[in-house]
Amino acid sequence: MDKEHVRGRWMARRRFRPGIYWLPNAITTAALFAGFYAIVQAMNNRFAVAAAAIFVAMVLDGLDGRIARLTHTQSDFGAEFDSLSDMVSFGAAPALVIYEWALRGMGKYGWAAAFAYCACAALRLARFNTNIGIVDKRYFQGLPSPAAAALVAGFVWAAETFRYRGPELDWIAVAVTAFAAFTMVSNVRFYSGKDINIRKSIPFWGIVMIAVGVVALFVMADNLPEVLFIIAATYAASGYVMLLASMGRPKEPPPPANGA
Repeated sequence: MDKEHVRGRWMARRRFRPGIYWLPNAITTAALFAGFYAIVQAMNNRFAVAAAAIFVAMVLDGLDGRIARLTHTQSDFGAEFDSLSDMVSFGAAPALVIYEWALRGMGKYGWAAAFAYCACAALRLARFNTNIGIVDKRYFQGLPSPAAAALVAGFVWAAETFRYRGPELDWIAVAVTAFAAFTMVSNVRFYSGKDINIRKSIPFWGIVMIAVGVVALFVMADNLPEVLFIIAATYAASGYVMLLASMGRPKEPPPPANGA
């Protein structure tokens, strides 16, 4: 066996060996920092900045996996690191932000609601990690933790924009937190969008709708917190709308038994 052949086999093994790839994990680290930054700013009573940092973490969280797939740098380490980052950015950070903003003065009811959110986020992430490859990829089982974080952070950010103080909306904050928490661990299905093929051609009206959406975002840029909260609330309600719509449909008959 010549040296070039041996070297080629060695390079092939090296190329496909599981490792720690810097680019996707750097983005995950940035998302983790955004979640940590949100916690620090909440402790400094800068709640609008804290909420905005959670949305930054959402954007970065959406990038790291896609970058890993595009560059073929997926790894078990990256998947675990991403999950731990999500727990900080979309579990602990939103719970602490809304606790410091509105729930602190409610005693045991306040910290119970905040802990329920944090615990449900952990359970949601654990269930997602163990159900990969089992559930229908077109739908999420329960509200995704980034969407739940967007609902809580968007509520805080929008209320801050309208000059509401947290204690003025304490019971509404409890309701929003509890709704986000228990929807994460529910069996309600939410559309994931993972069946969209970006390489597939789309009709002309699809391009028009994308252009209209981009223009609408620029027009409503001055009301960004309210827009983000409305989008998050609409998505959080969409699963229940789909559930109610499916109740009126006839159930599919069970498959025939073997030998029938």
